[in-house]
Amino acid sequence: MELKSTSLGKHLAQHPYNRVRLLTAGVEVSGEKHEYLIPFNQLLAIACKRGLVWGELEFTLPENKVVRLHGTEWQETQRFYHYLQKAWQGWSAEMSDVSAGALQQAVDNVQRFEQQDRWLKRSELSDLAGTISKTFAALPLPVERLEEFDNCRELYRFCQQWLRDGEKQLATRNAQWTERMLVQYASFFNTVETSPLNPSQARSVVNGEDALLVLAGAGSGKTSVLVARAGWLLMRKLATPQQILLLAFGRQAAQEMNERIESRLQGNADGIEARTFHSLALHIIQQGSNKAPAISKLETDSSHRRELLIATWRQQCSEKKAQANGWRQWLRDELEWELAEGDYWQNDRLAQRLSSRLERWLGLMRMHGGAQAAMIESAPEEVRDLFSKRVKLMAPLLKAWKSALKEEGAVDFSGLIHQAVNILEKGRFISPWKHILVDEFQDISPQRAALLAALRRQNKQTTLFAVGDDWQAIYRFSGAEMTLTTAFHHHFGEGDRCVLDTTYRFNDRIGEIANQFVQQNPHQLAKPLNSLSKGNKKSISLLPEAQLEALLNKISGYAGPEERVLLLARYHHLRPELLEKAHTRWPKLHIDFMTIHASKGQQADYVIILGLQDGKDGFPAAARESVMEQGLLPQPEDFPDAEERRLAYVAITRAKQQVWLLFSAEQPSVFVEQFKRLGVPLLRKP
Repeated sequence: MELKSTSLGKHLAQHPYNRVRLLTAGVEVSGEKHEYLIPFNQLLAIACKRGLVWGELEFTLPENKVVRLHGTEWQETQRFYHYLQKAWQGWSAEMSDVSAGALQQAVDNVQRFEQQDRWLKRSELSDLAGTISKTFAALPLPVERLEEFDNCRELYRFCQQWLRDGEKQLATRNAQWTERMLVQYASFFNTVETSPLNPSQARSVVNGEDALLVLAGAGSGKTSVLVARAGWLLMRKLATPQQILLLAFGRQAAQEMNERIESRLQGNADGIEARTFHSLALHIIQQGSNKAPAISKLETDSSHRRELLIATWRQQCSEKKAQANGWRQWLRDELEWELAEGDYWQNDRLAQRLSSRLERWLGLMRMHGGAQAAMIESAPEEVRDLFSKRVKLMAPLLKAWKSALKEEGAVDFSGLIHQAVNILEKGRFISPWKHILVDEFQDISPQRAALLAALRRQNKQTTLFAVGDDWQAIYRFSGAEMTLTTAFHHHFGEGDRCVLDTTYRFNDRIGEIANQFVQQNPHQLAKPLNSLSKGNKKSISLLPEAQLEALLNKISGYAGPEERVLLLARYHHLRPELLEKAHTRWPKLHIDFMTIHASKGQQADYVIILGLQDGKDGFPAAARESVMEQGLLPQPEDFPDAEERRLAYVAITRAKQQVWLLFSAEQPSVFVEQFKRLGVPLLRKP
């Protein structure tokens, strides 16, 4: 059956199409020069319209495309339209049954996915969306028409909801599953640690994302979460002990973790071992090369290390005038040191002073691990030329270091990790670990991150469970890069973030001030951290430093025998002389002194923070990075005193009950005014 324009209609319409013909499952629209085939499976609507004289048929296709036929006799147009409409609707009804069957399969698929008794990962969502999209693409009906059919409508809407709002659907489903787990396994969460896990801790333990960042504020129980996570993986048979790897940054932290796992998981965890990154690298090298590399004496003996560096530096200066002049310029212009004329490098005091700098700069070069050209290339453009000169002056020391390692037949710590990554990339060690759990993640360096990435490339199913706190990132000077935490998913792939929202250490007043102070830096991740105990206005206060003795006198009157007083300063040498007589003056007072960096992980009932002053040995410390640090360390945030602010946060949050911020009345630190603005009271005396 077909419909044609009249001769006059054809002439007046001047349209490319003047004839339409009904086919088995479609229509063909044609003219003198053009022909257009419209299968029913691409047809969205047919409209029959009447003009002043003639009829018009309009065919709507996907993407707002419309094909029109003008100039047909009106009654014939109506007759053809009704016949066509009946044929199209008959075909559509038949195809809706086929479509409903395919959609039902897709719905069953999604529901089976939803009903699994496990956490559903974000990485699985794209596969699910792909399956739904393929189902839609294979339907005989255009997707835009599915709402028209009773047998397709609800099925289509269900699929469309997962396709359009998959993230939201997944989050809702995982939240429901999580709450079920918290009820079903309540006895586990109540007994896995000495105190029951709180809801935010328990939720982070059951979260099964491929890459999970657990933001654990000060005193929020991060070790409990790590232990519980290992226990959960074992109890749910998600891993054997040999498939779980726990990583800590220091030997002592790894040992404490092992002891905690052993005591809490009581024999179920045989085979789980917390390691340091260095011991992990050593294990990979031993297994992947059948060699057991020795750790160099240069790493374990600081006097031997400094001896080598100073001897090489002196030899370099005495043998090459250009090198001697280069070093003179470096030490004089950049470090502002006064140097004697002549053989200045023979000065023992100068050599002693320089040795710690040489250790540090060489350590950063070793951590980078690349060739000189790569180091220079990766340095910020504004310091690159000067950095290049400095690297060339350091090159003989690096060469001497490598020669000493070779002679000893040993490796240094940086070399360990580089070798381990190399072995993994060559496939000479296949990772057995399905779950990697990392403590203090905010301290991670690009080198250690590369080791984690290499392990995960070995086994695509490996999950990364990273527990840390960007508010406590205070080790940039040793290569830690905070953006590996703040931009976690950019570096480690899609996943999720959990927040441990309750601190068990300090009261709400200390928490309020500390949290506001650290979050003034917009680069820090915003998060809640609630305290269980109440404080008062004087839980944190400012006090002139001359009042230290009076303060200790006062504390000695009410501190209990089990309570600890912790004095913290930016540097070791700021230890107050007053403490020399502390054991006789206040014999029952438990007083300790340490640097703020060393206090990480510590806690005390009362904390006294010393040295809030401006200038030399001030807090915040003045930026004193040489070009070597600028070229080799991660770029700092664009915010004044960013890391020093985090250091102050660490110091304040060591306290359970009370904090005093002791400041210089003559040269107060810039932090003093900021604390005042946050409402910290200024006391004249304790």
